[in-house]
Amino acid sequence: MKIAVSGASGKTGYRVAEEALKKGYDVKLITRNGSILPPTLQSCKTEKLSLFNNNQLDNALSGVNTLIIATGARPNIDLTGPAKIDAIAVGNQVESCKRVGVKQIILVSSLCTGKLFHPLNLFGLILIWKNIGEQKVINSGLDWTIIRPGGLKETEENLEKQNILYTEKNTQEEGSIPRRLVARSCIEAIKTITAKGKIIEITSSEENNPLTMKNAIQSFNTISNN
Repeated sequence: MKIAVSGASGKTGYRVAEEALKKGYDVKLITRNGSILPPTLQSCKTEKLSLFNNNQLDNALSGVNTLIIATGARPNIDLTGPAKIDAIAVGNQVESCKRVGVKQIILVSSLCTGKLFHPLNLFGLILIWKNIGEQKVINSGLDWTIIRPGGLKETEENLEKQNILYTEKNTQEEGSIPRRLVARSCIEAIKTITAKGKIIEITSSEENNPLTMKNAIQSFNTISNN
């Protein structure tokens, strides 16, 4: 299976690519011009392009089975960034997937996406634009999973002690998670059939019970049926 990771030079994206390589996937990296990749990814095929150039996107995604979208606007004085990256560019990637036959999209979004009254919206209404990006994925007609992580942490230490709390959409409003565990969740979602068509919120803590994504989703369904 061939996987493409957009935003692959970002702090979450490069970890997603590394985790995909560990699982033996054929990985293609999609980055902006001028992006720098870590040495661990130097062997991967890399497409440096603009997410606003449809021809470049189509060429990059041809032959890909799954696209993991790890792009995201960065804090900047340009408050139009979230609209461009988290809504328009996500939509461009979705439409390209439809044109060239990519079957599955996994989108890294954010906890509290869609909320209007939230401090993160001081940065260009980012949670509103992320919600628009999510809707483009949901309405794509493709297999999709949306991962909504809590506050992203850089730590790589003692990850084995951190257990992920998986919940349905609009359940968690606070908490954090190391980016590495977000990356692993994206890769786990590829083969978790019951993750298709789901928005999954994730945070982590040593106090959580250890659960796989599959088992957590089964508990979603159990709660919904009660």
